[in-house]
Amino acid sequence: MTLAIFGIIVGLILLVWSADRFVEGAANAAGHFGMSPLLIGMLILGFGTSAPEIVISTLSSIEGKSNLALGNAIGSNIANIALILGFTALVLPITVHSKVLKKELPILSVIGIIAGYQLYDGELSRLDGVVLLVLFAAFLIWTVYEGMTHPKDALSKEVEEELQDHKMPVGKAFFWLILGLVVLIGSSRLLVWAAVEIATFFNVSELVIGLTVVAIGTSLPELASSVAAARKGEDDIALGNVIGSNLFNTLAVIGLAGSIHPIPISPEVFTRDALVMIGLTLSLFLFGYGFRQKHGKITRIEGGLLMAIYAGYTYHLVQTVG
Repeated sequence: MTLAIFGIIVGLILLVWSADRFVEGAANAAGHFGMSPLLIGMLILGFGTSAPEIVISTLSSIEGKSNLALGNAIGSNIANIALILGFTALVLPITVHSKVLKKELPILSVIGIIAGYQLYDGELSRLDGVVLLVLFAAFLIWTVYEGMTHPKDALSKEVEEELQDHKMPVGKAFFWLILGLVVLIGSSRLLVWAAVEIATFFNVSELVIGLTVVAIGTSLPELASSVAAARKGEDDIALGNVIGSNLFNTLAVIGLAGSIHPIPISPEVFTRDALVMIGLTLSLFLFGYGFRQKHGKITRIEGGLLMAIYAGYTYHLVQTVG
């Protein structure tokens, strides 16, 4: 048991470090090869901050731990909005300037509803997984189109400034990209093993461990990057990290998990977890879109509300399994 706790701590530390190195290396490498700052912001940052969830869920599904994979994806989506954005907005309110992000908000809401509907019948089948992966491919095509047709979006300017602050030679970029990926995979395997050991010891389901410990751990890169971006006045990056991560989690992570191994779904996964995820996603849409004003805004009050929801959800989760 002591070894498993040590594995969780070491795994999370290495996971956060490697995800940061991977994103920084990938963003710089993409910039060297001529990718626009907007596409880097929409694709690289979104994929990079979701890399821990993707690796952990893929490894878990391959090893037959599909509930851990599903719990990680849903739990990360909940933590990203309620905990990460909530805390970030408490530090500094987030104003949405990017038109591209305002287009992504309703897309994320619709995708969240689709994923929730797939869980309603008690199984995430291979067909469900394939549907999500097809939607993921369509989203990537749309992202490239948006990046080519709206190169001067507000998000593009913020990403360009961020790349200038962390500019590195192409060789160094590839070094961090490869090293970050290798350590990311290794730390993910360690984290999966430790999480399963702890779940077995406490007689708690792998789903719950995925919804809590693993989800919070894999969301730490989003927390670090979103708070840092907000403090620099890069509000669109702070929000874009979460939107991109949740899109990748829902489409790629859940899609891959279902495609690799069909997952039986207990009723509470829909009534307790999926509905909370959908509700938070719709709340983010309402807060961030700015229906009555030019720019959407997540205020400190709304940030506090999101964090209160997360605290209440976590308390209910612990009481349910306690």
